[in-house]
Amino acid sequence: MKTNFLLLSSLAVALLANAWLGAAVAAPNPVLDITGKKLQTDVEYYILPVFRGRGGGLTLASTGNKTCPLDVVQDRLEVNNGLPLTFSPVNLTKGVVRESTDLNIKFSAATICVQSTVWKLDYDESLRQYFVTSGGVEGNPGRETISNWFKIEKYEDDYKLVFCPTVCDYCRVICRYIGIYNQKGVGRLAPSDVPFKVMFKGA
Repeated sequence: MKTNFLLLSSLAVALLANAWLGAAVAAPNPVLDITGKKLQTDVEYYILPVFRGRGGGLTLASTGNKTCPLDVVQDRLEVNNGLPLTFSPVNLTKGVVRESTDLNIKFSAATICVQSTVWKLDYDESLRQYFVTSGGVEGNPGRETISNWFKIEKYEDDYKLVFCPTVCDYCRVICRYIGIYNQKGVGRLAPSDVPFKVMFKGA
C-alpha cells in the first residue's frame, strides 16, 4: 500500500511539474521592434506600415465634419513617422509588450481636444462604420472600457493590429483586424477583413 501511495504521489508531482512547464512555455511571445528588441511599456514607439508608398506612420487628425475627438489615421506623407505611442498591457509582465495580449494604445502628444489620446473603437453614424478614434480610458478593464482594448498579433514576418478584447468574460465581441479605410484620401484605421501590416520603431 505504501508503495502505491508513493507512486501516486510521484505521479501527482510529475503532472503538476508538467502543467507548470506547459504554462511557462505557453506564455505569449514578446513583440519586437525593427531592431529585434522587445517592446517595453515605458518606451515610446512609432507604428509604421511595412509596405511603403501608401503613406507614413500613424497620427491623429480631424475627419469629416467633426473636430473632436481626433481620429487615428495614417499620415499621408511616407517620410513622416507619425506620432509616438506607448502600450499598456492589461497584465504587466516585467514591462514587456507581448503578442495577442489586451492592451491600451496611447499617443504621446498634446492635442486641441479635451479627450484623451487613448485609442478606442467608435461608431460613425453617418458612415455606418466603426473607426479607431481617441478619447478612450486607460486601464480599468471591464465592460465599460471594452472598446479601448486592442492586440498586436504576429502576421507573417511582421505584425497586425486586432480588435478582439478579452477583458470582459460575459461581453459579446466581434473580433476584427484593424485595417485602413480610405475616406476622401484619408486613411482611417477601422475594423477590416484585410489587416494593416505594421512594424514598430523606437521614437
